[in-house]
Amino acid sequence: MPKTVVTGGAGFIGSHLTEALLKKGYQVVVIDNFSTGRPQNLQHLSSNPLLALVEADINDAAKIKGYFDGADYVFHLAALADIVPSIVNPVSYFRSNVDGTMSVLEIVREKCPNLKKFLYTASSSCYGIPDKYPTNEKAEIRPEYPYALTKYLGEQTALHWAKVYKLPVIALRLFNVYGPRSRTSGTYGAVFGVFIAQKLANKPFTVVGDGKQTRDFTFVTDVVSAFITAAESGVSGEVFNVGSGSHYSVNTLVKILGGEVTHIPKRPGEPDCTFADISKIKKILGWNPKVSFEQGVKVLLDNIEYWRQAPVWTPESIQEATKDWFKYLSK
Repeated sequence: MPKTVVTGGAGFIGSHLTEALLKKGYQVVVIDNFSTGRPQNLQHLSSNPLLALVEADINDAAKIKGYFDGADYVFHLAALADIVPSIVNPVSYFRSNVDGTMSVLEIVREKCPNLKKFLYTASSSCYGIPDKYPTNEKAEIRPEYPYALTKYLGEQTALHWAKVYKLPVIALRLFNVYGPRSRTSGTYGAVFGVFIAQKLANKPFTVVGDGKQTRDFTFVTDVVSAFITAAESGVSGEVFNVGSGSHYSVNTLVKILGGEVTHIPKRPGEPDCTFADISKIKKILGWNPKVSFEQGVKVLLDNIEYWRQAPVWTPESIQEATKDWFKYLSK
C-alpha cells in the first residue's frame, strides 16, 4: 500500500488528486493550512481509513516532518495562487511558493529515503507572453508578476534538489485548470468562478477586452491523471506541459454559459493566448487529455450550486480589486 503525501490536498486540484489516489488504494496524508483549501472539499472522503488530514503550514517543518516518514510519493500542490494578491503582497508569495517548496524538499530528503517520485505543481504563467503557440517547454521564461515568478522559482528549486540530492522530481506546468471545487474565495481570479457566480446572480459576464483572447482550458480530472501517470513513470528530472490539446476563446465560453455581457479593460501582462504544446508528455509518458471543453463545462453546470457562495464581481469591484495590477504592470 503506497504512502503518499499531498500538500495542499484540500484545495481545488489537490482534493481531486486525493480522491483519485484513494480510489487506487493509496494511503494519503493531506497537509493543508486552509488558506485557500477547504475542509469541505474532502468531506465526502472523511470516512476513508486510508486518509489522514493534517492542518498545518508547509513552512512549519517541525510540525509536519513526521507525516512524511517513509512516503513513496509526494505531490506538492500547496501554494498561494492568483495574480492580484501576488502584486499586492509579494513577500507572502515568496514565503509560500519558494520557501515552502524548499521546506518540503528538505523534509523529503530527510524522511523519504525510498521516495519513488516528487511531483511539483508548476505553472504555465512562467511563459508570460510567449512568442509561439502552441508553447513548448523550451520557450523563454518571462514571468510578468510575482505569482508567476515564485512558481517558477519553486520549480527550479525542486529540479535543483533533483540534480544535487538525486531526488526523483517531475514538474508539471499546468494550463488554465478548471472543474468542480475550483476556489470560491474572495480573491478576484479564474474566469470560470467569476462567470458562474455572475450567472447564478443573473448578472452580466465581465469580459476582459473583446473576449477574443483564448485559453487552454484543461479539465481537472485530466490534470489528475497527468500527475498520477508522471508519478508512476520511470522518468525524473523533467518538466512537462499539461494542457487540453486545444484553446478556446472567452467569447466561446460565454456563448456556452449563456447570458449578457459587459466589457472591462484589457489588463497588462496577460497573453492573448495560452496554448500548450503537449507533444512531450504524450511522447514520453503516453498521457493524453480526455475531457473536451464542452464536456467539462457541462460538468461545471451540473455542479453549479457549489458557486452559490462565491463573490459576485461587478465592473466596479473588479476595477477596485485590480487597481494595483494596472498601477504596477502598465507599461
